[in-house]
Amino acid sequence: MPATRTWLKSPLAIFTANDSDARGGLVIEDGKIVQLLALGESPSIPCSQVFDAREHVILPGLINTHHHFYQTLTRAWAPVVNQPLFPWLKTLYPVWARLTPAKLELASKVALAELLLSGCTTAADHHYLFPQGLDNAIDVQVEAVRGLGMRAMLTRGSMSLGEDDGGLPPQQTVQQGEVILADSQRLIHSYHERGEGAQIQIALAPCSPFSVTPEIMRASAELAAELDVRLHTHLAETLDEEEFCLQRFGLRTVDYLDSVGWLGPRTWLAHGIHFNPDEIARLGAAGTSICHCPSSNMRLASGIAPTVDLEAAGATVGLGVDGSASNDASNMILEARQALYLQRLRYGAEQITPERALGWATRGSAHLLGRSDIGQLAVGKQADLALFKLDELRFSGSHDPLSALLLCGADRADRVMIGGKWRVIDGQIEGLDVKGLIADHRQAAAQLIAG
Repeated sequence: MPATRTWLKSPLAIFTANDSDARGGLVIEDGKIVQLLALGESPSIPCSQVFDAREHVILPGLINTHHHFYQTLTRAWAPVVNQPLFPWLKTLYPVWARLTPAKLELASKVALAELLLSGCTTAADHHYLFPQGLDNAIDVQVEAVRGLGMRAMLTRGSMSLGEDDGGLPPQQTVQQGEVILADSQRLIHSYHERGEGAQIQIALAPCSPFSVTPEIMRASAELAAELDVRLHTHLAETLDEEEFCLQRFGLRTVDYLDSVGWLGPRTWLAHGIHFNPDEIARLGAAGTSICHCPSSNMRLASGIAPTVDLEAAGATVGLGVDGSASNDASNMILEARQALYLQRLRYGAEQITPERALGWATRGSAHLLGRSDIGQLAVGKQADLALFKLDELRFSGSHDPLSALLLCGADRADRVMIGGKWRVIDGQIEGLDVKGLIADHRQAAAQLIAG
């Protein structure tokens, strides 16, 4: 049986993330892009299917490189609405410690579905909570990702430094190092896929300097090198964290990162706000990447990441929505808009263009996850696409379609394709009962808060 060849024809606009000319659309076969077409050009080989994209702006599938799926259960919770990071965490930790497998499943489905509807095709999640009964948290997430047909980098997070030993998390949320490392190995051997088209990948992600010991940081780095997986953690998010590192370790954050063997190209960091010029240069020289989380950084008043300086030094910048208790959404196209506006406050309108912000959400984010098969529209890349219409009232009178996506506030994709398969059609996720999911999720969220 011959392979189905599909032509997405003559889009209203197209962003390839690599400056290629694809105004005539693109051809997809066997889940990959096989041809980019210039304006007026036709496919070199006849296509069995033609999709008229004249009303659509086509982007590479957006890639979210930092999230906490479970936090969809604690959005806009009144006691933490006006708190900065450390008190915000200390108030929420006891609530999150009541998480169950069923609640995590619902939370993950909601986060992934919301991401998918926003044009996101690949998501990284940082799960570091393993209270009693939730030992198989990552396994639960794997099934949620597979159910929606998305791609994911699921990071085996950890917390090993509890309140009793000078850390921030309560004791019931921390684990012993041997348990963390054994489960990390199990997950990598069970689920980590390598090569082009991978759906599930695993990374190691001790939570933060204030919630894990240097020993588990070093051991995780050694295990990641041995098994060739990536490393992820929070770093330099707040000045409180910087002060914690100075008091406990006698080191600033980047010095601490270096001391535990993490300063290198295997590592990507969430937030990366409070770096001095020397630290920025060291991060760039080491090839360490930064996930910018603008909405969360604004919500918690943490600061503005020095994205342009990091890129100038050689570091890669990607985007993440962060947890849905500090965003409080899981929407990647809105996150790109927020990045555009927040970074303009720091660097000006001329440097921070819509194309640059979209580049962070696609090509940059793919690089953070160590992937070269997604994040761009080019021959041989995976056919992961997000298609947006500009037919709502908010877009009326707009002239440049690509800029209109961010400037006019697009928040929902009309169609999303992953590996050549449509996962969203006419703004709806194929095969998902969204109303039923919302009802179950709301009930679970109320139960979690009530205890």
